[in-house]
Amino acid sequence: MIGADFPSYIEAQTRVDAAYRDKKKWNKLAMLNAFLSGKFSSDRTIAEYANDIWKVKPFEIPAPSLNSKERT
Repeated sequence: MIGADFPSYIEAQTRVDAAYRDKKKWNKLAMLNAFLSGKFSSDRTIAEYANDIWKVKPFEIPAPSLNSKERT
């Protein structure tokens, strides 16, 4: 059964190899893949545990200050 799909695997791998050699194209494809991947199911699971089991609420961590006087 695996052998029947081997030619299409080789064809797909050839296209992947060609895309990887074109760094600009590869970077674009990688970024699109990340941007379009959506929310991970583990994010939902953790949020449910936090809300339903642990009874905690999310909070924002403030961004570090860019003012050098405030950092010391």
